Parts: sequence; C-alpha cells; structure tokens
Amino acid sequence: MRPTLVALFAGLALAGTPVLTVTLAAQAQSRSEREDDARRRAESEQEAKKKQKEKEWNTTPAPLPSVKNAGPCPYVKVLYDAARYVELKDQQETANAVGYTGEITGLRASCSYKGAEPIKLQVAAQFALGKGPQAQGDTKVYRYWVAVTARNQFVLAKQDFDLKVKFPKDQDRVVVVDTLRDIVIPRSKATVSGSNFEVLIGFDVTPEMAEFNRLGKRFRVNAAPQTTQTASAGGASQQQ
Repeated sequence: MRPTLVALFAGLALAGTPVLTVTLAAQAQSRSEREDDARRRAESEQEAKKKQKEKEWNTTPAPLPSVKNAGPCPYVKVLYDAARYVELKDQQETANAVGYTGEITGLRASCSYKGAEPIKLQVAAQFALGKGPQAQGDTKVYRYWVAVTARNQFVLAKQDFDLKVKFPKDQDRVVVVDTLRDIVIPRSKATVSGSNFEVLIGFDVTPEMAEFNRLGKRFRVNAAPQTTQTASAGGASQQQ
C-alpha cells in the first residue's frame, strides 16, 4: 500500500498542490519552532527558580534520597520560641550586649517506610550563626534538640545534639548545615502513616531567650554569611 500512497501524493503535486503543501509545511514548522521556544523558556525559568532556591540555602543541597513511601512523611518544622539563640549580657537588650547568636534558617527532610516498618527519617537543618561584641573566642558549641511528637498531642521522644562551630578569622557569621540521618519512628500498625507524627527542632534556650523570641524581638549580626560549613550529628537519633 505504501507505493500507492506515494504515487497518489505525487499525482496531487503534479496537479498544482505544491503551493498548499509548502504553506502547510511552513505553518507546521513555525508552530513547532514556537513550541520549542516556549519549552526552552519554561525549562530556563524552572532552572532559574532551582538556582534561586539553592542560593537562598547558600549551600549545596544535602543528599537526601527520594523514596516512594506507603504514605506521607511526618511534618518537620522549627519551634518558633526556640528558632533563635541570642545571648545578652546582663539581659540588656542592646546591640553592644549581644554575645553569640544563632537562627535555624531552613529545613529539608525525607523519609521512607512500607508495610508496618518503622518510619526512617532524615533531616538537614541549616543554621546561621554569629558572634556579637560580647562573644568570647572564635569557637562556640551550640546545643539544639529534635523532638518527635504525636501530631498536636504529646512528645514521644526528644534528643539533644551539640553543634561545634569555629568562626574564621575576621568573620562574625557562618552558615552550617547539620544532617541527622537516622531518626526512626516505630508504628503500631501498617495503617499508621507519617502524617500522624510531627518532628520539631529548636535551640536549647533559656526561659529569657524563649520569651525574647516569643515577643518577636531580634538582634542580627550586621554581616552577610561568608562561610558555609557542613556538619554531621555525632551518632544516630533513635526514637523510641
């Protein structure tokens, strides 16, 4: 049949159809070029958005695997009252009284589970850390905690972690990404999904610091982050 079709189209061409054929071909080519241009613009915009997100993080994304789960992952968020760490000498709320500071500026998380298996969760937390006029030395050990809760109910487990930071010479701010790779949340049965749990993260703060945060007060070191450090928590976080 293919030779017959070819012959038929050849006959139409002899009958004066070439102008119409060329016109349709040109229109099809123009439409194809427009679609290609639109696709390239969309891909360019998507890549620009991705780069902007990475720039906001100011670091290379942590290699958190993407796994298809039996259900959604637990909610992971920063507790507002413990989102920032601000040392104030003699509780004076002035810029000159500021010692070491810290703020949790971003979170990324991934999880995996199937059947009745426990939920295995990985969390990468980004910290912006600084030192003010009252800071002593270039090294500071910040302490933060991670808590697993039954969503909107009660704490199931909580663990503290130390984050040791060294400020480079002549720099008063660094960005550190700390990754917790072994948070395990048991489930009583297969029908219990990750959405039943919540993971909270915050600095170990004093009651005065918590109140300072709760009222929305803040002191920031007047410097852009210049150094990025990557840390890994010492030991696994095993939730019971």
